[in-house]
Amino acid sequence: MALHWSHLTVVLFLSQAWAFLHTQEEDSIPEEWVLLHVVQGHIGAGNYSYLRLNHDGNIILHMQSLKGDADLYVSDKTLRPSFDTYKLQSVTCGQDVVVVPVDFVRPVGIGIYGHPSHQESEFEMKVFYDQTIPEDPFDKSSYPSDNGGKQKRHPQVSDEDYQEDESILWTILIGILKIVLEILF
Repeated sequence: MALHWSHLTVVLFLSQAWAFLHTQEEDSIPEEWVLLHVVQGHIGAGNYSYLRLNHDGNIILHMQSLKGDADLYVSDKTLRPSFDTYKLQSVTCGQDVVVVPVDFVRPVGIGIYGHPSHQESEFEMKVFYDQTIPEDPFDKSSYPSDNGGKQKRHPQVSDEDYQEDESILWTILIGILKIVLEILF
């Protein structure tokens, strides 16, 4: 009997997680986000495809796996991030979202990984600029300098650690859900 109730509890939890993930469809994209690019592509199992982000500001990478399972890795330290070298990640089965903070040094490397569970993965990534985040008036890199207004931006202490912790938490949660689904079905 206890096993039956635990199965029902797991099914209820999974249905709530499924409903939560599907409430964040494209209809819920805020009006303040400006669409910059749409990138579509295919990636083979176990392979990477790399992109480079040069836009300043708070950028949202919104990737949907149309077929298979494509995962997203982002770094401002390397232009070829992977599951070994990244700062931000989203590795869900379906919709992957990563918010690239303002303080990431540009260019930012984006790695799209084709999960080996599928022979080929097809994805569509929309790149948005969030205009709701105001520029910091005290950011010294926004002031003109003697070198023609071009000053090297240095990363500053921000909510990056919080975002990494949140990303890791989501990764662990999705991993647990995958394991539970494999056990149940």
